[in-house]
Amino acid sequence: MNSKMILEHLEDNMQAVIKQETPETRTLWHQFLSVHPADIAQFLTDIERESAEELITHLPKRLKVGVFTYLSDAMKIFMLSILEQRDKIIVLNATSVDELTDLFDSLSNEELKAYLDLLNAHDRQQVISLLKFDPQSAGGIMDTDVITLREDFTVEKSINILQRLKPRLDLHQQIYVTNHENKLVGHIGLEDLVLKSPQARLGSFMLKNDLIAQVDEDQEKIAKNMIHYQLMTVPVVGKNNFFLGVIPSETLVNIIEQEASEDVYRISAMVPITKTYFDTSFFRILYERSYILIILLLAQSLSTMIIRNYEATLTGFLMLFITMLTSTGGNSSSQTSALVIQGMASGEINGSNIPRFLRRELGMAAMMAVLLGIFSFARVYFTYGQLLGSIVVSISLSIIVLVSVVLGSGIPIILKKLHFDPAFAAGPFLATIMDILGLFIYCYISSIFLQ
Repeated sequence: MNSKMILEHLEDNMQAVIKQETPETRTLWHQFLSVHPADIAQFLTDIERESAEELITHLPKRLKVGVFTYLSDAMKIFMLSILEQRDKIIVLNATSVDELTDLFDSLSNEELKAYLDLLNAHDRQQVISLLKFDPQSAGGIMDTDVITLREDFTVEKSINILQRLKPRLDLHQQIYVTNHENKLVGHIGLEDLVLKSPQARLGSFMLKNDLIAQVDEDQEKIAKNMIHYQLMTVPVVGKNNFFLGVIPSETLVNIIEQEASEDVYRISAMVPITKTYFDTSFFRILYERSYILIILLLAQSLSTMIIRNYEATLTGFLMLFITMLTSTGGNSSSQTSALVIQGMASGEINGSNIPRFLRRELGMAAMMAVLLGIFSFARVYFTYGQLLGSIVVSISLSIIVLVSVVLGSGIPIILKKLHFDPAFAAGPFLATIMDILGLFIYCYISSIFLQ
């Protein structure tokens, strides 16, 4: 029986399985305990909290620790709230310091103090130190439980140290090398400890670090640089190049996922939600989704004013093409903004090539305007047979496409210069702007030709 079937059977017979009243339910319970902790964590998140509480309290200590790692921060807090004191201590002290730091960022002061008191002295001191950093900075995401070696160590001595420390500290493919003052001086590869002579000193063959993150540097910038240099880990330093920790590849993946999620929210004109969908209150989501729509709705009142002002011009034939023109403008601007936002996020579009990008997009806008203008003229003329009306629609559409591509490529760049997220330029905001501008352009061109 696969994991999915086990969890489905468990959900249908929850109470009987927990009580293990029959041989069948005892078998199902043991099967449940063999399911991967990540699947159990997802199952606990999906079911009702009362049922999740019962399951969590009956889990073996070892599995509680494993499941805790895969839970969202909100579910971790829920799990800690229902565990007995001795289980809280076991779970917290088995969790890595950087994970605890992320979790503790979302706690109240009272909860933070209570949980810090349960940690051993070493972990407590590390967590307190990391909490001083901005959660979005290198200091807030770095892993401090890593092995470093001194430049004056021999290969033989380094291997002996690794054998002693490996169960307690993380070991990466790149091992960072410091001097006697704990200042970062370079790195070696794990394979070097096999290939080099046992008496060779690390300083004689260590390599220069391609990228070093400052402790207060923003995580998004670090992630872009790690991708650019194709690095799996990056060292983090403080003042005077003092080594503090490492940002590993697992953290890089988390940063990319987090930044991508935030961009999706901003593209949809929403403030990013820090918790999962079901862990966020109904009314919080209602507020985040509705208030911006109300603002955009009121902004669309300008469209009503434009139509009222040009009501005599748009009567009859021309009224049929309003939605076609405004939707084309919105589509072309959204298409363009998506290209520039993705390019800026990946680093492909940057300060050095923005003028080149804008020149290319201006040429693209002109060509698209001509092509869509020709197709719209053909569509209107061969459908309705009105020459003047077809010219009005095609010229209006050409200008709308030209403006929409220019705005779609330019606004994200301007927002970036003003230190705002370029993703705000996409989605409902830009679509609303182009609806209003497109309608005005159409009305204005119509009034010129038909007066």
